[in-house]
Amino acid sequence: MEWTEEAKAALERVPGFVRSMAKRAVEKDVRSQGRTLVTAEDVARSHQKHIAFAEDKPEEQTKTRIAVVRCDIVSEVCPGVACFKAFHKRHSHFQGYGENTEIIGFFTCGGCPGRRVSRLVDNLKKHSLDAVHLSSCMLLEGDYPACPHVKQIKAMIESKGIKVVEGTHH
Repeated sequence: MEWTEEAKAALERVPGFVRSMAKRAVEKDVRSQGRTLVTAEDVARSHQKHIAFAEDKPEEQTKTRIAVVRCDIVSEVCPGVACFKAFHKRHSHFQGYGENTEIIGFFTCGGCPGRRVSRLVDNLKKHSLDAVHLSSCMLLEGDYPACPHVKQIKAMIESKGIKVVEGTHH
């Protein structure tokens, strides 16, 4: 596959960690059209097809954006259905949110002592994260013990300027 200089320059503007995937997608689209030369227009068209849907439009910048962090161990048996249902019905700890709220992240802590949370919160901040809910499984005693690191995880998230809400569906 041959690339014009403009197409190469456009590809260089793609973040490095996804550049090879973007290149394959562009080349696949060009190949499906029976061509062998990639142009800047092809890169732009591929961006529209594969990425533009996830970019914020100006009218979406007023949305409240939340994430849910849950216990890595519990995630082996819980698919998160109750958390999502509670959010969609604005039940329990999601009651205060209006219709202009979206979940932009749902992730596990990464295992004790919450080793993944800091990096994921940093990444979500790039997407205008407003609040992180500590899932009910991290807080309740019952079939499994409450998270022994919940206070440290909460403090770390708050230290990044993000509001923490304790709970999801319980």
